[in-house]
Amino acid sequence: MESLKSPFLFSTPLLPPPSLTTTNNKPITRIRSSSLHRDPWSLPDGDPASPKPRSRNPKNPLSDDNARRIIKAKARYLSVLRRNQGPQAQTPRWIKRSPEQMVQYLQDDRNGHLYGKHVVAAIKKVRALSQRVDADYDMRMVMGSFVGKLTFREMCVVLKEQKGWRQVRDFFAWMKLQLSYHPSVIVYTIVLRLYGQVGKLKLAEETFLEMLDAGCEPDEVACGTMLCSYARWGRHKAMFSFYSAVKERGIMLSVAVYNFMLSSLQKKSLHREVVLVWRDMVREGVTPNDFTYTVVISSLVKEGLHEDAFKTFEEMKNNGFVPEEVTYNMLINLSAKNGNRDVVQRLYEDMRFQGVIPSKYTCSSLLSLYYRYEDYPKALSLFSEMINNKIPADEVIYGLLIRIYGRLGLYEDAHKTFEEMKHRGLLTNEKTYLAMTQVYLTSGKVDKALEVIELMKSSNIWFSRFAYIVLLQCYVMKEDVVSAEETLLALRKTGLPDAGSCNDMLNLYVGLNLMEKAKEFIVQLMEDKTNFDEDLYRTVMKIYCKDGMMLEAEQLTNQMFKNDLFKYSSFVQTIYCILFQQKGDEQSDDKLVASGPIDKHDVTALGLVLNLYLSNGNFSKIGTLLKLLQEYPGGSKIVSQLTISLAKDGELSKVESLNRQLTEIDSKMEEATIASLISHCGKQHMLKQAEDIFAEYVHSHTPSKLLYNSMIDVYAKCGEQEKAYLLYKQVTKEGCDLGAVGISIIVNALTNGGISWN
Repeated sequence: MESLKSPFLFSTPLLPPPSLTTTNNKPITRIRSSSLHRDPWSLPDGDPASPKPRSRNPKNPLSDDNARRIIKAKARYLSVLRRNQGPQAQTPRWIKRSPEQMVQYLQDDRNGHLYGKHVVAAIKKVRALSQRVDADYDMRMVMGSFVGKLTFREMCVVLKEQKGWRQVRDFFAWMKLQLSYHPSVIVYTIVLRLYGQVGKLKLAEETFLEMLDAGCEPDEVACGTMLCSYARWGRHKAMFSFYSAVKERGIMLSVAVYNFMLSSLQKKSLHREVVLVWRDMVREGVTPNDFTYTVVISSLVKEGLHEDAFKTFEEMKNNGFVPEEVTYNMLINLSAKNGNRDVVQRLYEDMRFQGVIPSKYTCSSLLSLYYRYEDYPKALSLFSEMINNKIPADEVIYGLLIRIYGRLGLYEDAHKTFEEMKHRGLLTNEKTYLAMTQVYLTSGKVDKALEVIELMKSSNIWFSRFAYIVLLQCYVMKEDVVSAEETLLALRKTGLPDAGSCNDMLNLYVGLNLMEKAKEFIVQLMEDKTNFDEDLYRTVMKIYCKDGMMLEAEQLTNQMFKNDLFKYSSFVQTIYCILFQQKGDEQSDDKLVASGPIDKHDVTALGLVLNLYLSNGNFSKIGTLLKLLQEYPGGSKIVSQLTISLAKDGELSKVESLNRQLTEIDSKMEEATIASLISHCGKQHMLKQAEDIFAEYVHSHTPSKLLYNSMIDVYAKCGEQEKAYLLYKQVTKEGCDLGAVGISIIVNALTNGGISWN
């Protein structure tokens, strides 16, 4: 009985009398008391020895024996007591009463109490029935002593103060038998509210129909009570049916009822219905409050009505409401997902201006956006603000911070952050472990990365598909073929390996020169119908082109060309154009050359196809591709790289064929490329081939000191110190200065060969 908690029903110590000292000039109302009369609010007992309180203006005794004076003095005293109790204080309404009413008021013990003592007794009497079985009492017998003593208003008070629905039902039935009862929408509304609170909606509906039969026209309070009852218990179908009837009657509902309906619909994720009710509310002219805006903006966002959400947000601010943090968070998260960085920054600045402290979820959305767009200074600044505002960082924020440190190359800071998380016990998600693992991989610390994976295993964290992908990257970087293959098998159990993992595995095989395993792996990819990305396609094409696998290259290229994902890939389009559109057609070759360097031709792709034709012995196409490459910026570099790669692999016959084709189109290799070729021949002790390449170039060109130094170095590495010295003497005699590098090479050669310097 919260409403019955009054200082006159429960004994509570009185507050000390307030100080009469004040700084303002307002008149002070003093409560004077007599030293002979300790209780000035008690009625005199007729004892002449007990004088009345002193008064500046004595009044004649009233017929009610000073009852009105006592009541007013008591009111002033209670006002002082309740001055600092806030809105919770229940101050009785003091009205003018006749002397007879004053006497009755005192007899009812109402001075200072919310209800009379007979009303309080009735409330307690009915409430006590909740301890008894339903059919164990008769309300007419229980309330027999109150017949004729309660007015209609007092019976409504007793009804309102009940907690159990059975007591409400039985007391309401007893009320209707009393002479003072008359049908009223007020009493029916009280019953509807109590039934709705406990979920007795069937009884509430029957009561509502009874109210209509009694001729009571339902008002906005009664209708709102029914709607709130339906909303409270999730009876949305019945709620909308009743809501339609209310709209037909033209009854204007309060904003509190609309809020109840909107909140109930949103809890069940019925965001479309929330939007419909909101639009009805706007159409009816009901003024929303801050809670209304918060609920509606959330549903508009989740329903995909983003523009309406921002309009409602601006309307909310224009009406003087400060949005809650959850509203800012939702709009910031929405804008961050859409990549609207300007909108996100504007919302965040407005949030700070309004004095709303962001939550860790808002900070997480901002950090994710900054990380995605590599705006690392803002990310670190935001993290500093979190520390200053004492916003606790969770595992997600720490994980983002580790990734940012990794991108910035601050590997030590990332390690310290990870250790701090471990110390705080925040390591519960595999994403954090894998983020630290990738940072270690980026820094080249493979062993540290594997230690983090082992720590993750020891924490009994379930390995997802992504965890196996990262673990495979660790073993590929470590060049551990056995462990990498085992991890790939574990990854296959979760589904077909992704293109990135397949590309990593292929690069491992190629890097270790395990070409047979690489080819077997490619066959497995074809059987599994793996979805290729461009990187995997490039790697496979390098293998095909190196071994001259023309048929396989054509099949894979045709498959990639038909995929709409690579419709605008210049790499795929270039290879398809060379392999298919110009196939066996010399006239088409001429058209291809005449087209010149256009955007769709990828220089790297042309280099791969050139290698394919060299490996396949299709010399008729080599000249066409060389002409194309000469037209492109960087084309000569591609030819040089291909030449050096062929020389590294010992395929000098291909180098000679390539050089011959360049000569036929009046082109030549760059001198740096020739020098690299000669150096590679020297490393493999292929002196004859180096001499031939050198002689051919010298025959048609004037070599520089770079080429001479390379040839002298080859002689020295192949044990021909005398030839090295003779070439040195010839070059210096011709007036060519080989520089410090050349002198160092010849001195070392002569010293190692035991030949004296003449």
